[in-house]
Amino acid sequence: MRTAVLGALRPQSQALSPLATALAVAAPLLIGAVGGVVTAGSVPTWYRALEKPAWNPPDAVFGPVWTALYLSMGVALALVLRSGWTPLRRGAVILFAVQLGLNLAWTLVFFGLHAIGPALVTIVLLWASIAATLVAFERVNAVAFGLMVPYLAWVTFASVLNGAVWLLNG
Repeated sequence: MRTAVLGALRPQSQALSPLATALAVAAPLLIGAVGGVVTAGSVPTWYRALEKPAWNPPDAVFGPVWTALYLSMGVALALVLRSGWTPLRRGAVILFAVQLGLNLAWTLVFFGLHAIGPALVTIVLLWASIAATLVAFERVNAVAFGLMVPYLAWVTFASVLNGAVWLLNG
């Protein structure tokens, strides 16, 4: 009911320039690329030496999954930006920026600093910020919400994996 009421009160979509759309889609991909540089230096050395659970995916899975998630996040952001400027949209964009910053922070803490415990704290904060972003996106654009759901699912899995690695290497 609340969603239907909010949907009826939402302004119509506004045009988003091609440049603004490209920047919205590119922003998460850029963050992912920065994280990828940090990760690439640690995977063949430090990360491979860690004890990991048997259900840890092969290294080759992570790059394609994260690329797809970053692309999906960027499209979701572009859809939210297309909605009329309202306090709901403003809050959704702020939450998106916070979760994107925490996404990079987790990579820097885990792969850059090799700090598994602090990374676990960071990924829990990341998970909470993604959940808050999902709630905010749902209020602005249902498709954007849907595009973010796989990201929350993957970070849920990554959180459990981070916890298992911490327990195995603590």
